[in-house]
Amino acid sequence: MTVPPPIIAPSILAADFSRLAEEVRAVEDAADWLHVDVMDNHFVPNLTIGLPVVQSLRAATKLPFDVHLMIMDPKRWAPGYADAGAYNVTFHAEACDDPVALARDLRAAGARAGLAIDRDTPIEPYLDLLPSFDTLLIMTIKAGFGGQRFIPQMLDKVRAVRQHVAAGHLDLRIEVDGGIAADTIEQAAAAGVDAFVAGTAVYGADDPAEAVHRLRGLAERAAPDA
Repeated sequence: MTVPPPIIAPSILAADFSRLAEEVRAVEDAADWLHVDVMDNHFVPNLTIGLPVVQSLRAATKLPFDVHLMIMDPKRWAPGYADAGAYNVTFHAEACDDPVALARDLRAAGARAGLAIDRDTPIEPYLDLLPSFDTLLIMTIKAGFGGQRFIPQMLDKVRAVRQHVAAGHLDLRIEVDGGIAADTIEQAAAAGVDAFVAGTAVYGADDPAEAVHRLRGLAERAAPDA
């Protein structure tokens, strides 16, 4: 089982929003993507940032934006994030009636398309849809709040997807979000994850850039083909 080199995506949900541009620049030379959590107080109980913030932040950094939409009606809003310059736009399977059609719209708008699976959602009904996507985001917590504890049982989904990806020779990033830190990233990498969202583990560190480098090193050493 060959796994691509790891992607580390700091989540700005854990950053200091009073100095957000500075927080982003602190990881610019270390991170691969910048993870942007968009919550609408409907699909999940929390409320965070929206399209205007993403549009303004786009001018502040060269990092690719990995936008995670935890919102109702992603068909209405997702293409706007692609138009705003997002590299990858991920929406939840639970909030979309036709994920493949929305993935097609996102790709047409110039972004990569990601599908997110929440904690309590089985992966099996979505395996046949994966050729239409560039990223599969498996939540390792319940979507909607930062700072939760990693749930190792969610890695069973990762293993199932990694086998499916290998069997079908799919070009798909497997991403996890929730509780990723120095004490959890190795088991996630060993299961076949190759993109890691890290919030508190990065922005709660004295040196966020060094924290990113450390997480990448741990993931590289634990990857199945390492």
